[in-house]
Amino acid sequence: MKLKKNIATSGEGFIFNPGTGDSFSTNEIGAEIITLLKEEKSVAEITQLISGKYDVDASQFENDLDDFAAQLKDYSILE
Repeated sequence: MKLKKNIATSGEGFIFNPGTGDSFSTNEIGAEIITLLKEEKSVAEITQLISGKYDVDASQFENDLDDFAAQLKDYSILE
């Protein structure tokens, strides 16, 4: 998973796609995932960091991450 280069984000979960003019908001965990994607972390690294921090089952989180990634792709946020 990789964010498109032109995507603007904030630590509070605001996402702006200047290519389409669309903006989105996400919750705290979504904002953390976006930050980790900007740091070019792998899916495995993101899963380990988030599931450890929030004490959530890693396999369940991976499923949720896949769903979140699908939404980001639908909105042209991911390459």
